[in-house]
Amino acid sequence: MNISHHFDDATLMAYSAGTLPQGMALLVACHLHWCPHCRQRTEHTNAIGGVLLDNLAPSALSEDALNAVLSRLDEPGQEFAAAEPQGTRQQDDDLPAPLTGLLEQPLDQLPWRRIGYGVRQLDLELGGPGATRLLRISPGVSVPHHTHGGNELTLILRGSYNDELGRFCRGDVADLDGDVEHQPLVDTDEDCICLIATDAPLKFSGLMGRLVQPFIGL
Repeated sequence: MNISHHFDDATLMAYSAGTLPQGMALLVACHLHWCPHCRQRTEHTNAIGGVLLDNLAPSALSEDALNAVLSRLDEPGQEFAAAEPQGTRQQDDDLPAPLTGLLEQPLDQLPWRRIGYGVRQLDLELGGPGATRLLRISPGVSVPHHTHGGNELTLILRGSYNDELGRFCRGDVADLDGDVEHQPLVDTDEDCICLIATDAPLKFSGLMGRLVQPFIGL
């Protein structure tokens, strides 16, 4: 896999610090599964975070802190869901492991919902700020021109698209903020399937964009 587009340093620092929303953290983990370059960079950001923690002044504990921890040992044990037997969930070997573990079915068997001509989506319903969705765009179709109310991360799972920033293929990520305006266009003869995580709604421009905004909901 030839990956050409990677995360900004700030995104990897936030991932190492554990401050990303759940959907964005999932997307970063998926890219790291495929990208040795970003895995190496994340080792550096983890090391930086460790140094910063070492330099923090220790926090004082209350006098009964130890007793509070010990008392929890007597609480009833939590019941955990039984492990799912191997083979009951259909795996998709073309997907990064963090996403494969989340989906119930391979990509082509998911319950895609049509939201416009040549565009389908699946809301992963992870909760927290923003949204996390799979987007499936047919060949030759483009997403309406838009900018961003916050940050948007996109990971290409299958196919490719091009926009004002370049060409994005399988494994590439687009790490965008409110200063970027673009209109992705699928440029191959297969569907482009992306994992997209946002922390604020997109801002569509033009009549078509305003018409599809309520349906896309990104």
